[in-house]
Amino acid sequence: MSNGSSIEWTEATWNPTTGCDRVSAGCDHCYALTLAKRLKAMGSDKYQLDGDPRTSGPGFGVATHAASLGEPFRWRQPRRVFVNSMSDLFHAKIPVEFVRRVFAVMEATPQHTYQVLTKRSRRIRRLAGTLDWPANLWLGVSVENARVRSRIDDLRAVPASVRFLSCEPLLGPLPDLNLDGIGWVIVGGESGPSARPMAPEWALDIRDQCHQSQVPFFFKQWGGRTPKSGGRTLEGRTWDEYPAQVTLMPGLSA
Repeated sequence: MSNGSSIEWTEATWNPTTGCDRVSAGCDHCYALTLAKRLKAMGSDKYQLDGDPRTSGPGFGVATHAASLGEPFRWRQPRRVFVNSMSDLFHAKIPVEFVRRVFAVMEATPQHTYQVLTKRSRRIRRLAGTLDWPANLWLGVSVENARVRSRIDDLRAVPASVRFLSCEPLLGPLPDLNLDGIGWVIVGGESGPSARPMAPEWALDIRDQCHQSQVPFFFKQWGGRTPKSGGRTLEGRTWDEYPAQVTLMPGLSA
């Protein structure tokens, strides 16, 4: 676990699983894949399993870490926790039983708020009815361009207390979003040596859609060669809005 995080919308990270595979355009310049290669070279135990070189890389093979499940019980102060910043909890190679164990830890530590982000929306939709959903779990999907907006419909079918969208890296416009049942939207540009630029009008349009739908909007960064290159201001101010309350769909419960 990382006490403190450079990710603006969370306060700590927790990685009971590591490793992943590319599945869409948002994965093309994955920071976690690059970091895993470095951590493997440094001898980090969690990053010694290599993934398929066509979709993954050195140190980025999917692995579960039962020894990490006890970490949240040792945190003295409540915090927002990004779960699996170095993986995707709903990757097909992660057993359902291990997902249940992660959920059980969240439920047993209600003082914390857990933020889980996935690109595997179809799997989580299929599993939703077989899981016990903690009230302190926020579930999000990555929506980097219009090609993957179906992930939003999958998310809407899941009984998480807060459902959110991470439009980062934002790689194209997302007009006419259906934000029914969505409790938060994050927007950010890509960072790194090969960062693809984000057009200002894409971010502004999503902000305006959020305000029209009364959905909290968080602008993370413009991106560039480094995450901080372009700053965080959008039309002269920062946008650090968070969900004020849970947003359960009618008929569903956490």
